[in-house]
Amino acid sequence: MSRVRRYCGHGAAAVFLAGLLVAAWMAVAESWKTNFEVRSVDLGEIMSGGPPKDGIPPIDDPKFEPLSAISHLADTEPVVSVIIGEDARAYPLQVLMWHEIVNDTVGGVPISVTFCPLCNAAVVFDRRLEGMVLDFGTTGSLRHSDLVMYDRQTESWWQQFLGEAIVGDLTGKVLKMIPSRLESFARFRDRAPGGRVLVPNDPSGRRYGANPYANYDSSPRPFLYRGAGPKEIAPLARVVTVESASGGREAWSLDLLRERRRIETETGLVITWEPGQNSALDSEWIAEGIDVGNVVVQRKSGRGYEDVVYGVDFAFAFHAFYPDGPIHVR
Repeated sequence: MSRVRRYCGHGAAAVFLAGLLVAAWMAVAESWKTNFEVRSVDLGEIMSGGPPKDGIPPIDDPKFEPLSAISHLADTEPVVSVIIGEDARAYPLQVLMWHEIVNDTVGGVPISVTFCPLCNAAVVFDRRLEGMVLDFGTTGSLRHSDLVMYDRQTESWWQQFLGEAIVGDLTGKVLKMIPSRLESFARFRDRAPGGRVLVPNDPSGRRYGANPYANYDSSPRPFLYRGAGPKEIAPLARVVTVESASGGREAWSLDLLRERRRIETETGLVITWEPGQNSALDSEWIAEGIDVGNVVVQRKSGRGYEDVVYGVDFAFAFHAFYPDGPIHVR
């Protein structure tokens, strides 16, 4: 693809720059099978987030309990909900906060449920790609403060916010996003009474329910982010992001949506807001976070209303990955 660059280079300057690049990435490359010569981004944009490869351990063998067995979640706690066919599952942020990736199969579809706390980005992917079924782990690295994942089949590196491979043999490939909701536990329970809820395999293994990023969503600046911020809104303000009519992305300020409660677009999108969901990135305990409300994004169709892919992300992240994408604030 046109965005994929092979950094082979020619001439003395290219050799010198290549030498610097090799030196900087030598320690990283030694522990990876990744083909670092194929990539669509400058490796200098990728920064260590602190943990090593899979230092934030993904969940590969998820455990679920029926709703009747769940007593540890507050009604207002946020969950990522996925419903495919008759299979309805909720993935609490109090678990995703500590693992960031869950490799699962829902309704016969292999999926990865992902959450990047630093961008407040919850994205669900179809793990099938060109005859392969991929499963994902965490690289321990960030780009634009967003989680960089890797697939275990080729060890290509993937940008979580985009679902796109940016380093390795699969560079340029894009995963299909699956509609999901970031909603309160009570709302999931009400609309999917037969659903199941992800629970920790080892409840004592992490401080589940605690927020290790206390007060992050009221911080003046993002963590390990060096890019420009949006001009019309605070970098850590939440925005609702959807696919635009042109195939790009556009966003609405959550404050604007909260004020209007309902926004309808010319392309048939209906975006609604109702109170009753905690921020996972405010208080030390998620269940005590400020009320950021519940967002639903649907499209009108001949069959009524259908859920579409959307995000409730921090504004800086949307701007970083879609710098030309409009943010509607009024």
